[in-house]
Amino acid sequence: MIEMMLTTALVLFAIAIAIALFRIIRGPSIPDRVVAMDMIVVNLISGIAVVSVLLETKAFLEVILILGILAFISTIALSKFIERGVIIERKRDR
Repeated sequence: MIEMMLTTALVLFAIAIAIALFRIIRGPSIPDRVVAMDMIVVNLISGIAVVSVLLETKAFLEVILILGILAFISTIALSKFIERGVIIERKRDR
């Protein structure tokens, strides 16, 4: 019973990722695309967690942690780029 529920969750995560890919391709604006990429990463993290439960292993927990950190940093960097046009501002004395 639990395996069927977890498999159904994986299928639903895959559908959500496909919808987010559609939003990235056809998104009306850049912020919509950034949110869709963040949504893909969240669904990917959730899918990896479900696979970890299905396989009864803790081997994927480090992958989940690293993917979450990278997704957070990339979302912040893209948001700063959209807002200001640069990611890292440098003060010039000249």
